Amino acid sequence: MDRLRSWLLEGLQHADLKAVGPHGPEAPHARHRWWQVMCLTGVDYFSTLGYQPGIAALAAGALSPIATLFLVLLTLLGALPVYRRVAVESPYGQGSIAMLERLAPKWWGKVFVLVLLGFAATDFVITMTLSAADATAHILENPFASQALQGQRVAVTLGLLALLGVVFLVGFSEAIGIAVVLVGVYLALNAVVVTVALLHIAENPIVVAGWHRLLLTEHNSPLAMIGVSLLVMPKLALGLSGFETGVAVMPLVKGDLTRRIRGTKRLLTTAALIMSVFLILSSFATSVLIPEEEFRRGGSANGRALAYLAHEYLGDYFGTLYDVSTIAILWFAGASAMAGLINLVPRYLPRYGMAPDWTRAVRPLVLVFTAIAFAITIIFHADVDAQGGAYATGVLVLILSAAVAVTLSARRQGHRRLAGLFVVVDVVLAYTLVANVIERPDGVKIASFFIVAIIVTSLISRVTRSIELRVTHVRLDPVAEDFVNEAAGGIHLIANEPGARDQAEYNDKLREQWLTHRLRSEEPIMFVEVTVPDASEFEAEVRVCGEDRWGHRVLRLESPTVPSALAALLLYLRDRTGQVPDIYFHWAEGNPVVAMIRYVLFGGGDVPALTREVLRKAEPDVACRPHVHVG
Repeated sequence: MDRLRSWLLEGLQHADLKAVGPHGPEAPHARHRWWQVMCLTGVDYFSTLGYQPGIAALAAGALSPIATLFLVLLTLLGALPVYRRVAVESPYGQGSIAMLERLAPKWWGKVFVLVLLGFAATDFVITMTLSAADATAHILENPFASQALQGQRVAVTLGLLALLGVVFLVGFSEAIGIAVVLVGVYLALNAVVVTVALLHIAENPIVVAGWHRLLLTEHNSPLAMIGVSLLVMPKLALGLSGFETGVAVMPLVKGDLTRRIRGTKRLLTTAALIMSVFLILSSFATSVLIPEEEFRRGGSANGRALAYLAHEYLGDYFGTLYDVSTIAILWFAGASAMAGLINLVPRYLPRYGMAPDWTRAVRPLVLVFTAIAFAITIIFHADVDAQGGAYATGVLVLILSAAVAVTLSARRQGHRRLAGLFVVVDVVLAYTLVANVIERPDGVKIASFFIVAIIVTSLISRVTRSIELRVTHVRLDPVAEDFVNEAAGGIHLIANEPGARDQAEYNDKLREQWLTHRLRSEEPIMFVEVTVPDASEFEAEVRVCGEDRWGHRVLRLESPTVPSALAALLLYLRDRTGQVPDIYFHWAEGNPVVAMIRYVLFGGGDVPALTREVLRKAEPDVACRPHVHVG
């Protein structure tokens, strides 16, 4: 049992070193050219070609190419400018969530981040399940597939997800080389399929005439076509899936900070242009050449429209090669999503104190997310179409949050014209999101499950970890240094909740402690005061400032929590001077349950009892533990 536990938690003590940016090392050791990193994000972004044309045809019918054109305009004029701005303002890979965290501080910011993490989890988990389900569709529809697999869609999908989990349990790192090969081969095969399809259309213009007649039959005017295309465009939002991943991989781009930002901008722009071309051409080719009934559930093109064309016009052998390439990149897209999850969760929740310590280890998270992916696959019966709404919801929420973040940032920086342009993008994305949610509420349901689970787990974790010593380092300014150095006869601290901070306050407090604790007048006394600027933070460095006020020596601190700051100071003074310090309190009034809630939310509460409890947990040796006096 101990061996299994050690294996699961392997690397836990080093997990913090994997974070990149302000909360970890500046960048990973291995960096790559921007186009190579583009392939890593491309396994998620480009793999949507496996199912996007089919979903577009189901949503828009013959209008699929026109609706896709509007999606491309939203990509190039909306999502791309937004994420180019995110790359500038969040260059360490934190993405739009970190931008909003900075713009909305304290508890509101933390709760908002937890909600966004719920939608991000929806995006990444559905990426895994949707990609695996579509890979299964390519396996089962291949003419060389074993008959034993027919009707085993859920089982095959679960097998792919299990294989993905095993890979991460054994050990997985960002395999740039594999991503480059997969993306290169996949795009080349797609280019062949699309080119052959367009050549066939050019040789048989009658198919275009048939598509045109169908358009005119279903829609009596160009204005009606545009209106309906705008209405169904939210269902095509899967084609926007790669942007958040694009900024998440920024630390892997070679170069200093300036070159990294420039490389990421090229990465995002190039990927968007490539994807836009493929989306328009593939949507047109599949809409014109594939009968409508083949797109529906049970049809040969359902979830695999381009694969249908590959088998139809290039033969089963080339079609099988295309299937293998598609299966590989879809499976690897799940790997990219899993990598995003196991890097995203430890970046925020442990730093908030809102996750158990084991969440900093990779393997337990892999088991948790694999189990969730299994559940979602079973619930949706490994159906690509059924999961499309949930996927689109996660994608759109992240992109809308990024758009709002850059809008607020531009406004704060005084760029009002730019902020106005981003507001337009915000409105379009908000409409797209709302329309998608109304049409397909499954995404909100799944996201709500993740949000509730994350918030409940986070609050429980925050409560259970509340008595940890939450100070990373204690630093004294020169005045405080002198106070400590001159306290040769022992260190006696009087805890004072600062009020007016006038002479009468300190005189009264000192007299109270002399009467309560029978302190001798010759004993050196220092007051200690802690203020809480932001109780939502979990850990912080404490800087101690010394002041002389009307002859009284005062040590002032700022910390997210009063008891932890006092305990850290006492332990620091013990180690610094070699003497066990004493601290004096008066009993707090009020209900202890209310006091605990105040402690968790506002950093105060029953300070004497909690200070002693933090000390007891941090220092098990009673003889070395600082003395807490309460009267």
